[in-house]
Amino acid sequence: MASTNAQATSAEITHEQAYLTMLYGRLDALRAATGQRLAEVRLGPTAENDQGWSEREAFVQEYQDRAAELDAAERNLCFGRLDFDDADRLYIGRIGLRSDDYDQVLVDWRARAAEPFYRATPRERCGVTRRRHLHTAGRRVVSLDDDVLDLDAVDETRLTGEAALLASLRRGRTGRMGDIVATIQADQDRIIRDDMRGILVVEGGPGTGKTVVALHRAAYLLYTYRKQLVRRGILVIGPSATFLRYIDQVLPSLGENDVVLETIATLLPGVEARGQEPADAARVKGDAKMADVLAKAVTGLRQLPASTIEIKVDGTVYRLTPGLCGRARAEAERTTDPDTDTLLPHNAARRVFIGLVVRELARQRVRDLGGRRAWEPGDEEELRGELADTPAIASVLDALWPEAAPQQLLTQLYAEPGRLDLTDAERAAIARLTPRPWTPADVPLLDELAELLGMLTAEERAASRGRAEDEAERAEALQYARQLVADLVEASAIVVPPLENDTFVTWIAGRNIASAAGGAIAERATRDRSWTYGHVIVDEAQELSAMDWRMVMRRCPARSMTVVGDLAQTSAPGGADSWAQVLDPVAAGRWRTARLTVNYRTPAPAMALAAALLPPGIEPPLSVRDSDEVPWSGRVADLAALVRRERKLIGAGRVAVIAPQSLVAGNGAELGLAPGPDLDAPVAVLAPEQAKGLEFDSVIVVDPAVIQQSSPRGWSDLYVALTRTTRRLGLVSQGELPAVLRAALDEMADGAQ
Repeated sequence: MASTNAQATSAEITHEQAYLTMLYGRLDALRAATGQRLAEVRLGPTAENDQGWSEREAFVQEYQDRAAELDAAERNLCFGRLDFDDADRLYIGRIGLRSDDYDQVLVDWRARAAEPFYRATPRERCGVTRRRHLHTAGRRVVSLDDDVLDLDAVDETRLTGEAALLASLRRGRTGRMGDIVATIQADQDRIIRDDMRGILVVEGGPGTGKTVVALHRAAYLLYTYRKQLVRRGILVIGPSATFLRYIDQVLPSLGENDVVLETIATLLPGVEARGQEPADAARVKGDAKMADVLAKAVTGLRQLPASTIEIKVDGTVYRLTPGLCGRARAEAERTTDPDTDTLLPHNAARRVFIGLVVRELARQRVRDLGGRRAWEPGDEEELRGELADTPAIASVLDALWPEAAPQQLLTQLYAEPGRLDLTDAERAAIARLTPRPWTPADVPLLDELAELLGMLTAEERAASRGRAEDEAERAEALQYARQLVADLVEASAIVVPPLENDTFVTWIAGRNIASAAGGAIAERATRDRSWTYGHVIVDEAQELSAMDWRMVMRRCPARSMTVVGDLAQTSAPGGADSWAQVLDPVAAGRWRTARLTVNYRTPAPAMALAAALLPPGIEPPLSVRDSDEVPWSGRVADLAALVRRERKLIGAGRVAVIAPQSLVAGNGAELGLAPGPDLDAPVAVLAPEQAKGLEFDSVIVVDPAVIQQSSPRGWSDLYVALTRTTRRLGLVSQGELPAVLRAALDEMADGAQ
């Protein structure tokens, strides 16, 4: 029987190899055709004007995007096959491919037709008889796995392989997150394909695949809702720069590049937040009440004179009375933006205030002159301009309503915390007598001030010129695109249905404008604070403070978001205790939850140890992987020797040393590692907050008790540290382990005997 099965497997591999070779041949043909079109566009004749160049760049970008998508499909092009009850058969892969006769030879994993590959079960087969997983190395089929959903319809002697998911879990870590298109599970697939409207909160414990599901959801949304998302892109917010490096190849490997990766610390253009601060300062800055505190501080910049101010200019005395200034201030503060119907920000309202005051001063001049001079219609307006530019008047108006920039003002407020409506303890926590590097907790405050203050006068003038130029360019692009389409239709070069003509013209114009505006979405979005995205993904979302959420919501007014996190892992001082706590103030009634309950990463013994840290009532995720490698513990005698032992035991995998922040630098030096986590190295030394979202084959946790005692949420930090492993877990310490861990380890040891 074994010989028969081996022969059947060999025959099946030969069959699948022939099909895979055909698919790669089709991929190569498409690559060649795309490359040829790209070369023709680059080298071909172009109208010698701005519009011609923009058109060429738009087509270049389109072909470059297509070439990148085809290149990304090279690895693991086809990974599955579905056999249906009606003898139909579908192959599933990274992209969709059609033959020269336009027959579907490969179905994109995101297409509706591919759903049964992820969702079919023996109970709900979706018409599927067999699901086959193809394992490839380069362009060669190396093995097969069959999931049979209807045993009565399949010849058991022709079945082969083992579960694809568990096979993938046994592979060593590489230092970069990989995609899971071949092994998406049914509960994950439902989340990936959920509607893009509103905020989807994906809850799940360690190892449940929250991050990778969210990233595949981004790829699915870009495929399914491309028209809505192609011009705005998707923003992914991660907990750290290390984490972003870990995931940065997932979406490109799926053929998607219209994605921006940021952290809270990098979300505001022009600000580098590299500083650190105590937990009590971060907690104060992250509190929701800081929005009102900053609003009051901005309002406090505006002053009214206690008595009349007289300003003498060229022999004329101008009088600024408290009443005049009060009326001008009140009118400026209730003036709204005609485009948004919202009150003007501080700097824009200042320009209204100055205009009103200067108008009254000009009228004083007219009244003083009386009938001694004949005034032309434009004379008063000219006088207003002269008065506004007069240094003596400008300096007084600056004192009454100063112009302010976010960084300048926040620096002043930290130096003079008495100007903030806070308690004495809160003011002391955030006071900075001298400027220091910005911290991540400062970024949402700067963003809030940018919203409250608006643009400086010079910035507004530049923006106004830019808007006028954009409008002119848009009108020219539409006219050019309309003529281009008409010429192509007349020459029978293209066929456009009459009802779709305007849509096609607008698309051509939009591509030209986008190309001329400065390149890819990532390049434009990261330069523009006001950029709004089509969809936002927030990972480790439990760490965001209330002020962080206000900043994030400005990036997506439509509230189309995927939020993933685990409340049991909250460690930030201002982090979430519940999703309602952080989301109701900014998106009440517009969020929903989905839960992942299966842990695909952490072996059951390691998860059992970590679960001892969970508060009563919180259930840990169910580990699908058992292991005979029970967590071990010991003293820190020779960390380098322990790391060498772990590397030998895991082979080609990776080792992490997770230590209290105060010990990271010393442990790294002891191991001869350069400062900072290196995900490409076989060994990494990290603090718990740096390890969030990452995974390693072996983890050594140094001084668990110190980790627990280092912050108000130290138990959460320790829980994170214990759940990063895919195979082995060790705890080493100079002193005693926390009692709850010691008891759990002793219980495991007793059970093993």
